[in-house]
Parts: sequence; C-alpha cells; structure tokens
Amino acid sequence: MKQLIYFLIIFSSKNVFSQINYSGFIGKYPIELSAEINTSGNSYGVYVYSTFDSPIILEGNLEQEELILFEKDSKGKKSATMTFEKFNPESESIEGIWKDLKNEKQLKITLSKKSKIDEGIIQYASADDHYFRIVTDYQAVSEIKIFQKKTDKLIQKFDVDCQFRGLYCVSTGDFNFDGFTDFSIFESSYAGPNTSSLYFLYNPNTKKYFESTFSGTSLEFDQKRKRIIETNQCCAGSSVTTAEYKVIKNKMVLEKERCFKWSEKKQALVEQNVSKCR
Repeated sequence: MKQLIYFLIIFSSKNVFSQINYSGFIGKYPIELSAEINTSGNSYGVYVYSTFDSPIILEGNLEQEELILFEKDSKGKKSATMTFEKFNPESESIEGIWKDLKNEKQLKITLSKKSKIDEGIIQYASADDHYFRIVTDYQAVSEIKIFQKKTDKLIQKFDVDCQFRGLYCVSTGDFNFDGFTDFSIFESSYAGPNTSSLYFLYNPNTKKYFESTFSGTSLEFDQKRKRIIETNQCCAGSSVTTAEYKVIKNKMVLEKERCFKWSEKKQALVEQNVSKCR
C-alpha cells in the first residue's frame, strides 16, 4: 500500500452529500481510512494498517466542529480515538490526534485533500487473506476489487451493478458451507425488508472467487444445519413466503416452501397452501 492515508468522508447535511478525500500520515505509520460522517447522528468508518490490511471499525460523531472517531477492539470495546478539532470538510488540510486509550500514547495526524480515490473505497468486511474495494459514483457500485493483504496485489475484479451502501456493500461468510470464506455484495432493496445480494464463492483449488448462481430474496445462511433460508414479504407483511435450500455442487436446491397469510380473525400470520402466496 502506498505510504499514504486515503481518507474518504461522506458528509451529510440536509440530505445533500459531498465526498471529501485526504492523504497523509498518522505518526510514521501508513494507514488508510474511510468514514461516513453525519452531522445529525452517528458516524462510521474503517481503517487499516498497511502492513496488515485488516479493516478496524470506527464509530463516532461530529459535534460543534469536533470530529471524534473511536476505534474498537475485537470485543467491541473502545481502544483508541481520532480527534479532529475545528473539522471543516471544505478545508484543504486538517490535523488531528490519534490516542491509545490504554497507555495514553498520542500521535499526530496530518491530512491533505485529495481529488479522488482511483483504487476504490475500502470495505469493512474482509477475508483471512483478502480485503475488498468498491468502485462507485456514490449512487451505484460498478466494480468490486479483491486485494491480497500485506502485498496489496490486485487478485481479481468483477463488474457489478449494485446499490451503494458506503462501507458496508460487502459481507463475508461461508455461503456454500465448505469451510472457506466467501463474499457477497449488496445488490438492491425492494418493498419492505426485502433485499438481494450477489454471491461469490471461493475455490480452494484455484484460490480464486467465482460468481455463483445463488439468488433469492433476503437469504440467510444456517451454518449449523447447512441450509439457505429465503424470506419474501409483501403487502405490508400480510403475505410471507419462506423457502429452504440445500447446496449441491454449489447450486441451491429447493427442499421445502411455506406460505403464511395474515388472518384478521386470529390477528396473526397463518400457514396456508403455497399456491396462496403466488
């Protein structure tokens, strides 16, 4: 990774967003940091040390021009802070302090504005040996890139057409239950809680990912039972269809499907014949 910090800020004010990028250093340590800063609520971000490239979560807020981001450890406990006083997204350069909450060690942060990030926006989720970046115009995601940790070598990239969700476009998990970490990218949201994602499976023989044929609404993955659960809601939740799949040769195979309809009499969802939900 270049000896720079790339600092992405998505700054929200009255539903108007602007993207600000900075490069610089924290002490002598090269890191990369991406954050979503909200003037009226919580702010979120991730950063990575260039020697490890394992994203670390950040949470904080912006109050009276003071931006404070808290670093959290593996147990979710606050372990360090990044503080920027008189923070202004229009400034060409900003300075701040990184502080270790355990030993009180402090390092100076110096950042200068960058016009864009060509490599893409780093994502919070990562695999054991890889981390992910998305290429976006901040409305849609057009490409996802997979990089090798520690070396920053570009391993693969895929063209996609997905909704933008900031730092949380990518998720990881074992989607085909083979013991290896796969990844997905959020594709779209629909009526109510319904969502869809694209799923990329890891091939341990080639050490590459490939786009799977997995598809469905709001898929969940039961690691204990090794089953994929699909839930599709419509009509303000008055009609719910669930389906259960097993995975055979990296394909989703339907095992059972259920239909539930709202009963005014019972004031509850009642199971009915599957045809009633179609």
